[in-house]
Amino acid sequence: MQTDKTTLQDLSFIRSGGEDIFQLMDHTVTQAGREALRLHLLNPPQDYETLQSVQAVVRYFVLHSDAWSNIISNGTVILLEQFFETADHIALPPSGLELVLGSFFQKILNKDQYTFTQFSISHLADFVRGCNQFAALLSESDLPELLRQNIQTIKDELEKHILAQEIADLPKDTPYAKLVRIAYRARRELKSMVYRLIKIYALLDCWHSMAVATVSNRWNFPALMPSAEILLSGTALFHPLLQQPIAYNIHFDSARNFLFLTGANMSGKTTFMRTLGVASLLAHLGMGVPAASFQISFMEGIVTNMHIEDNLILGESYFLAEIKRMKQTAEKIQSPKTHIVLMDELFKGTNVHDAYECTKAVVQRLLLHKNHIMVLSTHLYEVAQEFNHRKEISFQYFETDLSHQGDYRFTYQLKDGISNDRIGYRILLQEKVLELLEAGIGTSQRT
Repeated sequence: MQTDKTTLQDLSFIRSGGEDIFQLMDHTVTQAGREALRLHLLNPPQDYETLQSVQAVVRYFVLHSDAWSNIISNGTVILLEQFFETADHIALPPSGLELVLGSFFQKILNKDQYTFTQFSISHLADFVRGCNQFAALLSESDLPELLRQNIQTIKDELEKHILAQEIADLPKDTPYAKLVRIAYRARRELKSMVYRLIKIYALLDCWHSMAVATVSNRWNFPALMPSAEILLSGTALFHPLLQQPIAYNIHFDSARNFLFLTGANMSGKTTFMRTLGVASLLAHLGMGVPAASFQISFMEGIVTNMHIEDNLILGESYFLAEIKRMKQTAEKIQSPKTHIVLMDELFKGTNVHDAYECTKAVVQRLLLHKNHIMVLSTHLYEVAQEFNHRKEISFQYFETDLSHQGDYRFTYQLKDGISNDRIGYRILLQEKVLELLEAGIGTSQRT
């Protein structure tokens, strides 16, 4: 699945401030694992088979929580990277004087180097022991193939380097002189191997993190389908960042691939589309999704038209920025492979008549692309009425309860049909904007 930075921001996977979806996903142990998770989010599996393989690994860690090794810590990885970074600056083995002085004098004369060497070998031993624990999983019959391949690489690397096992077996009271000699050899012989194993461990950390997130958030694994048939269906789908989310039931297939979503401003349209996008992307990462059940065919990508910003430096207006994002959307859906396209209130940067004409023209042409799943939200119910005869379109809306006293209440419930609720003037009155403007008339005239 393909995404871009705009889509990840639109769906709240990454945000500069406040909680985001990535924070819910991130249960990594190490910084290296966190970076692997970030790269996995930016570059999800690009084909159905790879996605299935990743999901199988995440499922395994969900079912076998004891399979994870807790010996390796973030401090272990950081210290090893620092230890091996100094390898190129140590050309000679430890001197005879250094070995003769022994640990007592080293503590006094070269305390920092003594401590660093001792800690480094200790953490290197922990790292090898942790890798040995992973290697022991190869005896498990239900180990997913992708996980087996990576763990087999770990085992092969360890077996090729006898020194690694010697370090893992070192007693805690090993003399400092011996530690110095081992540290020298380790820097010369194990640097490349350890870097390769750290890279594999980071990947395992990423997959394990998605498993922990699935369990801790009480998400459920989706059923993944090949891309041959368009399908996206879910029950009790909810937004994971909301404290009291409303659950939705949704269904798209090849017969009905377009959803026209209407309702007043603030009624829940944008949240619904984000909910749909979040679940779809999480499914394509290979982890659980916030839904009771979810089925989705493999998608080429997610495209969003939700949060648009003008560009003062380039002299671009908000409306031009909207047009350019719509152009990017049009370019992406030229592909015959299925995309999810989420469009929120198109053409807000122009007047109502222009917005109506532009939206109508775009929808007419979007309907020609029947191999994509599309959702369009608008409060221009007149546009929806133009297409209410099209069988490939589902029409749903978010209800607003309106009272005769001018009050309103959002139910956030998704219902079938088209809404023509208009509450803009009611909100203006409720916020007493007009009263404030009128209250200042006498004062401004006297001055």
